Formats: sequence, structure tokens, C-alpha cells
Amino acid sequence: MRVMVPSALRSYTGAGEVDAEGDTLAALLDDLDRRYPGVRFRIVDEQDRIRRHIRFFVNGEQRFDLTLSVGPDDEIFIVQALSGG
Repeated sequence: MRVMVPSALRSYTGAGEVDAEGDTLAALLDDLDRRYPGVRFRIVDEQDRIRRHIRFFVNGEQRFDLTLSVGPDDEIFIVQALSGG
């Protein structure tokens, strides 16, 4: 499936759009981490929770559950909040 990657994570993927496989968001992240080592830790913390500054949009709808089923035709956007002063 197509995954849109925020600019802050492109140092891992080398592109703003990548392909990945998986039947859940968690499996998709595992596949991304196999292809782009280290990227999963930037998205999910040590307790296996989505980090506070990360949002997932699946086919345009915000999702918070890593066990959410996804399919090969889904479009996944990973969005990273920016902060600072």
C-alpha cells in the first residue's frame, strides 16, 4: 500500500511516498522498519503506543489504533506535528 511519509522521517526513507505491506498498522510499521531501519522507533514508543506528536490517517480518516486492519488499496498518511518557538 502507499504510505506518505512526513519530511522529518524522510531521512530514513529517502522519499515522501513509499510502499509497504501489512494487514494492520502495526504490521505496516514492522514492514517499514525492515525496509528503513529505525523509522518505527520514531513513530511508536517503548510501550508500543503511537508517539504524541504522530498521527495516522487511513483513507483520510484519523486513526489511533495500531491493531486497525488495513488493506493493499489503502492510503496511509503519517503526519508529524511541529512545535517550537
